[in-house]
Amino acid sequence: MKGIILAGGLGTRLRPLTKIINKSILPVYDKPLIYYPIFTLRDAGITNILIVSGREHAGQFLDLLGSGRHLGVNLSYDIQEEPKGIAHGLAVAEDFTDNDKVALILGDNIYEDSLAKAVHDFQKQEKGAKIIIKQVPDPERFGVMKFNGDKIIACFEKPKNPPSNWIQTGFYLYDNRVFDMIRKLKPSKRGEYEILDLNNLYLKEGTLTYQKIKGRWIDAGTFDSLLEANNFIAKKTKNEQFLKKTRRKYSSEKNRKRG
Repeated sequence: MKGIILAGGLGTRLRPLTKIINKSILPVYDKPLIYYPIFTLRDAGITNILIVSGREHAGQFLDLLGSGRHLGVNLSYDIQEEPKGIAHGLAVAEDFTDNDKVALILGDNIYEDSLAKAVHDFQKQEKGAKIIIKQVPDPERFGVMKFNGDKIIACFEKPKNPPSNWIQTGFYLYDNRVFDMIRKLKPSKRGEYEILDLNNLYLKEGTLTYQKIKGRWIDAGTFDSLLEANNFIAKKTKNEQFLKKTRRKYSSEKNRKRG
């Protein structure tokens, strides 16, 4: 399976921070934001990854990440010439995927949960797509799922009256037909090729599956969510450092007693 990180867009919600730098390179505590989608893919077993960005920021990613070897991945790069939506950005990756299945993650998304099970399950799925969904208190801001029992029967983009509080997050798994599916799409009212429209094509043929997550998910594309991401990662990192220090101290004391 090939991994795609979509790091395009203009980052208008984070101006002036993003006036001269891509939002996915902004710091989240002690690492650039783009590291976290890379880690999500890597830890799910996906190491061949394409980063798709706008032309104006492509050199920034190359300078920062290089081959990706130091992060345990193999990185390639391509350009989305115009910011025409997530599905449009995914279409750039057609040659890279070489008819393989695809895992797409947005470059400003942070997941606390491992997505390895979703990837493993999708590898066994004969065809179709799989999305990652989560309960949120403000579903009207996102693509919202409508259920009949445990089955998704419809997806709505930012509905005024959400049929549930389950929304699609920024991680998507597709079979090798996805690029043919994208060619069937028409631009939305805002002139973009929408990922929700792509998912609805799979939904209509009955091959869209999902996995629920409970851990923290952050779409760090606004000032408030970027601050949330920094606070969350800082606390998580310090807790991990404290646990490592405690384990080392305990191990050292145990060895002394044995000696």
